[in-house]
Amino acid sequence: MINSRIILLAIVLGGIAAAIFYLESRKPPRSTGGRTAEIAPPATFATKERQAARAEKSKQYPAANEIVSPDGFINTDSISVSELVGKKVVLIDFWTYSCINCQRTIPYLNAWYEKYSDQGLEIIGVHTPEFRFEQKYQNVAAAVKKFSVRYPVVLDNQRATWNAYNNRYWPQKYLVDIDGFIVFEHIGEGGYAETERKIQQLLEERMAALGNQMAIAKEIARPKGAPEVDFSKVESPEIYFGAARNRFLANGRPEQPGRQALKEPPKIAANQLYLVGDWDFQDEFAENKSGNAKIIFRYRAKDVYLVANSENGVEVKILRDGKVPVAGAEQDVARDGSGSVHIREDRLYRLIEDTGYGEHTLEIIVNNPGLRAFTFTFG
Repeated sequence: MINSRIILLAIVLGGIAAAIFYLESRKPPRSTGGRTAEIAPPATFATKERQAARAEKSKQYPAANEIVSPDGFINTDSISVSELVGKKVVLIDFWTYSCINCQRTIPYLNAWYEKYSDQGLEIIGVHTPEFRFEQKYQNVAAAVKKFSVRYPVVLDNQRATWNAYNNRYWPQKYLVDIDGFIVFEHIGEGGYAETERKIQQLLEERMAALGNQMAIAKEIARPKGAPEVDFSKVESPEIYFGAARNRFLANGRPEQPGRQALKEPPKIAANQLYLVGDWDFQDEFAENKSGNAKIIFRYRAKDVYLVANSENGVEVKILRDGKVPVAGAEQDVARDGSGSVHIREDRLYRLIEDTGYGEHTLEIIVNNPGLRAFTFTFG
């Protein structure tokens, strides 16, 4: 009798376990898109006050998402948002290394990291490439070293984390508070004082939540050498060379892949891209296939940058309004008065850095084949 009861009990328990397994298997998988892959509440905040604070915040702010399927790390072996929630304030910065807007933001991120990392701030640079060459670990690592980035950087080559945050811009910043909510966002450059004041506010909240006693400095960082741009005077948009986005190509067939033989027009209009010579248009870039090629662009700005590379290296000559510009300390133009720029590495090249804003005609003379031009940007 006892054995039969034991057997019956085992059958019943087995049936219950099977039912639970079946029901769990029918649940939909947890999505990592949008704002659905939320970070769990910090276990350290079990008090009624913290629970009430979280409940109130949940009505106003979205919960932060986790780093999704990282493709590598720099300045750290591993990092996640969930391990920081309940312990630190987190600034998540989406960037890519050939973006001049991102480069101009880095001095502020470095200053904040140096100033506040010991007071509870963590910065995670999520490097989401715009171009394929920005997926290379060695390229990103070289850029991190060049720009003296010391905070952790996560490679997001497949845009998994970018998509989880519904991100759209380089750079874009998200501030995550001690409770794991995104309470502040900023798109693009600028707004540095506003962002830093929010960091200070969140660090003070963190200290109160953890019962710490520490004074947060109230001065606003002004990094030495950080560039300033008057965007009201920058009247030229970003210009793409590749067939996927070269809608400003004026003397050829825009948004069409393949080779085109292009001639120099008699007149040059502002903010229109002109190529001269035999050019092969790929999805991301245009490459000159013969010598005696030229790029012409009439811009309205102060500074001009070119994202480019060359498989074997190529020398180009830079002219502004028909003359060789004076090379500044940060430019890639040779200082011997030749106007020469050697292009090989996958990166952004600083062609023109003027003292004032204005309208000028830029010419890039390419005497040998092999220049791959991706985009013009301005400042």
